Amino acid sequence: MGGTDDDGDVRSVKMVFVTVGTTCFDALVKAVDTQQVKEELFNKGYTHLLIQMGRGSFIPTKSAGGLGCLAVDYFTFSSSIADNLKSASLVISHAGSGSIFETLRLGKPLIVVVNEDLMDNHQSELAEELAERKHLFCAHPQTLYSTIANMNVDALLPYPPADAKPVAKLINRFLGFPDD
Repeated sequence: MGGTDDDGDVRSVKMVFVTVGTTCFDALVKAVDTQQVKEELFNKGYTHLLIQMGRGSFIPTKSAGGLGCLAVDYFTFSSSIADNLKSASLVISHAGSGSIFETLRLGKPLIVVVNEDLMDNHQSELAEELAERKHLFCAHPQTLYSTIANMNVDALLPYPPADAKPVAKLINRFLGFPDD
């Protein structure tokens, strides 16, 4: 299933997984479906693009891949995207907190694309804060290409796993159990 690079070597599969969750985010699907973005992803070594398009009406262009281009496929919904996230080399996601934290927990490089059509801005605040801390890249549909072109996934910092001990200690204290 791998393509070949300029030297004729077989490329290992490096999948980019795009998810919009249960929303309609045609602007993200359109942005990732541009020839410019697909060529940049291919130039960065990615071989496959899988788009979960949710409730959107924009249908991306499928491609079998091959010489000099990405293989592209899409679907609307799945009962679980966990396997897609696990097999991805790069995730491009809407700014839903569930998608963000599930991807970060798996240690996958992540570009969060903010949906400017949503009324409240808490999602963009979360994405921008995590980008500032260098856990992910934050983009808008119109800046996705430049974000991909300028990204260095090796510069991202792992998101620290949560420590439940302080919460457990607080609950134990509340219930009257001694501190250990």
